[in-house]
Amino acid sequence: MYKMNCHEASILTGLNEAIDFSRGRRDDSRVFTPEPVDVKEIRKMVKLSQAGFASKLGISVATLRHWERGDRAPNGPALVLLNLLKKDHKTIFEILNR
Repeated sequence: MYKMNCHEASILTGLNEAIDFSRGRRDDSRVFTPEPVDVKEIRKMVKLSQAGFASKLGISVATLRHWERGDRAPNGPALVLLNLLKKDHKTIFEILNR
């Protein structure tokens, strides 16, 4: 009989919790929803040009321009990163530059 290691057991537990949540059998799950941000305000706060800011974030200048104009909004990991930059850009850039 196969015995799962702790990592496999943890993944299985998480999957079962996700299935229960999706079927409405759990209501104790915590959902993280990052706050919307003003991308241009953050870029100006960190004193970078559009090209410099886009480069640091690993995105195209075109994407940054769309965000700043409001044509599109950042989501997923980009939105999380922008929220972190808003809170403590010095530490985040220090970590990214390691």
